[in-house]
Amino acid sequence: MHTYNIHDAKTHLSRLVEQAAKGEPFVIAKAGKPMVKVIAIDAPEPAQMRRIGFMAGQIEVPDDFDRMSEEPIRQQFEGEA
Repeated sequence: MHTYNIHDAKTHLSRLVEQAAKGEPFVIAKAGKPMVKVIAIDAPEPAQMRRIGFMAGQIEVPDDFDRMSEEPIRQQFEGEA
């Protein structure tokens, strides 16, 4: 996400608003300190965003997951024994 100082934001406001409307939010800073974040009005709220782990408890990883296909992979690196 890009950060613009107030002067640059005022100078390029039309272009920046168009970008934000297309899903590219930006931050306006004053003296290097972020002040506001500009996002599209129809952008999903943070609570609506899907997060990693949304399927917790719905899938299971086998106990031997880290050893699955071990032999074929070993053979590819070491050659046929």
